[in-house]
Amino acid sequence: MTYPKETEDILLSDDLFDPGEEKEDQLYEHFRFTADRNQSLLRIDKFLMDRLTNISRNRIQLAAEANCIFVNGKAVKSNYRVKPMDVITIMMSRPRYEFETVPEDIPLDIVYEDNELIVVNKPAGLVVHPGHGNYQGTLVNGLAYYLKDDPLYDPADPCVGLVHRIDKDTSGLLVIAKRPEAKTNLSLQFFNKTTQRKYVALVWGVPKEPEGRIEGNIGRDPHDRMVMTVFPGGEQGKPAVTHYRILEKFGYVSLVECRLETGRTHQIRTHMKHIGHPIFNDGRYGGNAILKGLQSSGYKQFIHNCFEICPRQALHAKTLGFAHPATGEEMFFDSEMPPDMQQLTERWRKYYRTE
Repeated sequence: MTYPKETEDILLSDDLFDPGEEKEDQLYEHFRFTADRNQSLLRIDKFLMDRLTNISRNRIQLAAEANCIFVNGKAVKSNYRVKPMDVITIMMSRPRYEFETVPEDIPLDIVYEDNELIVVNKPAGLVVHPGHGNYQGTLVNGLAYYLKDDPLYDPADPCVGLVHRIDKDTSGLLVIAKRPEAKTNLSLQFFNKTTQRKYVALVWGVPKEPEGRIEGNIGRDPHDRMVMTVFPGGEQGKPAVTHYRILEKFGYVSLVECRLETGRTHQIRTHMKHIGHPIFNDGRYGGNAILKGLQSSGYKQFIHNCFEICPRQALHAKTLGFAHPATGEEMFFDSEMPPDMQQLTERWRKYYRTE
């Protein structure tokens, strides 16, 4: 049995590359195949190539690396050899789409656009991709409207669209592929860690070293599946590396730059908490409590006002660099911190100067 092109969610690179907060912890079955009784030993990537149309072998291999392909209930890699009566399933972190992508006139901050791609500066609060409970009002719905007159862009085609994601309440830069070849090329760049991504964040406290490297496998917290945690032993989770550099100190908080070497779910939020410096007002990782400073009523009111100024984790995807998928030209984009983070930083700067 083969599946039609429009149902091949396995091509969604943003699912394969650990996209971010909108992912659900539960795994959902998208495809199921049972090998014949007379099945000869065959690599699973070749086996699936014959059963999933319009999908490259490379995409199947990436899916296996992302632990999306299971045989008899266990995740396997692309070199696994299918045996008679094996049950092969392809699992995703969200249910199959039940609704079409409805174009919606959502304002988009387009930083760059050409025939192959678009770079968008996403505001905080905007969900990136339709998913369970969020089938409308997302960036993808806005892109469907913006590109409605482009005959080569089909929002229902997983071969185009988002290449990566950032969390709903994180602002900043994202690249979107308008053509299948561009998505494949850009997805490989993210997978091979050749892209350049820097974030700015306001974090609680001041790290001991002015710059450093945070390394630790990241996976779901076994005690709270809604958050991620670091597994230092390396036996659980996925390898993750974040480089940080202090940009400015404000006594009880610091403005830091974080450079991603890998791209795991909530990576910066998890790593900064791991070293004792959660992101300011990050409710999921404890940053929405007063972790440093005074116990006076005036200070508590100051922090409360800061939380109101920036009512989300103070994290912004500031820069994005990659090689253009068609020309190979090195592309680099920079974005200013959004007004809420600028006001928050200035508020702390004034407070620190008067103390």
